Amino acid sequence: MSFDARTFRNALGCFPTGVTIVTTMAGDASPVGVTINSFCSVSLDPPLVLFCLDNKSTGLEAFKATRRFAINVLSQHQRELSIRFASRLDDKWKEVPYERWGDGAPILGGCLANFDCTVVEIREGGDHQIFVGRVERLHCGDPGDPLVYYRGTYARLCEES
Repeated sequence: MSFDARTFRNALGCFPTGVTIVTTMAGDASPVGVTINSFCSVSLDPPLVLFCLDNKSTGLEAFKATRRFAINVLSQHQRELSIRFASRLDDKWKEVPYERWGDGAPILGGCLANFDCTVVEIREGGDHQIFVGRVERLHCGDPGDPLVYYRGTYARLCEES
C-alpha cells in the first residue's frame, strides 16, 4: 500500500455525499441515533438500502440487537441536528421530536425522506458493520436542498447559471 489512512480518507472526501441520521430503539425502549453519510440504495425489487456503522460507534450494539432501523435524509436546514447526532452527547434526543410507524425506529420530522426498514443482513466490512435493510415504509418530504458533506465539511449545492 503506497498511501496512508489520512490520504485515503482525504481522497474519499472528494466524493460529496448526503447526510442522514440512522435511528433505532434500544432494548430499554430509548431512542438511538447516529449521523452517517454511508447510505445507499441496493435494490429496487425488493426495496433494499444499506448503511455502514463504525465498530466504535456507541450505538452499534443497539443496531445489532434490533431488527429495525430508519434512515432520515436531512435537508440543508438540519445541519445542527446532524452535528448533534454526530456527537457523543448523552442527551442528544433532548427536545428532538420524533414519531414511530408501528413498532419501527424513530422517524425525524422535516427530513427530505424517511425510510423505515427491517434488517435483512449484517456483514463485517473492515472497521465498520454493513447493515442491509428492506424498506417497509417510506415518506418523501417537501422539496428542498439536501444537507451535503464534501472534503470534511458541510457544503451546499449550487444551481447552474
